[in-house]
Amino acid sequence: MRNFIIKTLSTFFYVGYLPFIPGTFASIAGILLIYLLKDNSFIYILFTVVLIILGFLISGKAEKIFNKKDARFIVIDEVSGMLLSLLLFIPYDIKLIVMAFILFRILDAFKPYPSDRLQRLAGSIGIMSDDIVAGLYTNIILQIVSRLVSLRAS
Repeated sequence: MRNFIIKTLSTFFYVGYLPFIPGTFASIAGILLIYLLKDNSFIYILFTVVLIILGFLISGKAEKIFNKKDARFIVIDEVSGMLLSLLLFIPYDIKLIVMAFILFRILDAFKPYPSDRLQRLAGSIGIMSDDIVAGLYTNIILQIVSRLVSLRAS
């Protein structure tokens, strides 16, 4: 039963088992969560924090269950990173969400410093950290761009 729960959560309800680009589909699942949670900032923030903590608690265990370092099935990190990338953006508009998705996927793929080093760490820290950094970088870039755009509009 314990392994079932770990597999279910770490694969984000089996999204990680998709045969083609599971990380991208997990990011899309994160966007769906954003739409579900967007009307209540407190719940969105709480859910994001809980999901990140849960990811740190279970992804290392899932790695052992799958018997592979950062197994492709483990996608709770991508969902967490995607949620983090749009944290504190209200209201959401489709352009912002598309930009966040593309930017997050690029940063997750290219692993800018310190993601490249963090990913090499063992267990949950290595699995979760690079996506947390990608989500934070995405959020920071979007915060800057949105402020520059609003300054130009004024």
